[in-house]
Amino acid sequence: MTDTVFVLNGPNLNLLGTREPEIYGSDTLADIEAMLGGKARELGLEIDFRQTNHEGVLVDWLHEARSTGAKAVLLNAAAYTHTSVALLDAIKAIGVPVIEVHLSDPATREGFRHLSYVGMAAVDEVKGLGARGYAVALEKAAAL
Repeated sequence: MTDTVFVLNGPNLNLLGTREPEIYGSDTLADIEAMLGGKARELGLEIDFRQTNHEGVLVDWLHEARSTGAKAVLLNAAAYTHTSVALLDAIKAIGVPVIEVHLSDPATREGFRHLSYVGMAAVDEVKGLGARGYAVALEKAAAL
C-alpha cells in the first residue's frame, strides 16, 4: 500500500468557480487541487487529483486505486452520487477506503439528492464545508 490518496471528481466540477457559486463557492477545481497539495505535503501524503464528466472513467479510476495500492480515495462523484449503482459496486469491489466528499450539504437540497449510492459503501462522508471539506477528508484519509 502506498501513501497515495486518489482525489476523484465527477461531472461538472470542472466548472467550479463559475457554476452556481452561491451553492458551490468561488474556488475553482485548480484552487482546490493546489490547497490539497499543500495539505498532503503536511500529512506526508501524495495525491492523485483527477476530474471527469464520464461515469465509466470514475469506475476505471476506482479500479486503478486498487491496482496501485492507494491508501484511500476521496470521491466527489457529483450528480453520479445519486444515480450510480456502478460506482457503488466499484467501491464495494476495490477494498480501498473511500471517503465521500460534497461541497454543499445534499440533505439541505432537492429531495433526489438525499439518496447517496456512494455513501452506501463509503467509510466516511464530508459535506457542506465547501472547498475546505477536501482538506478535512484528506485528514480523515491520513488517519486510516
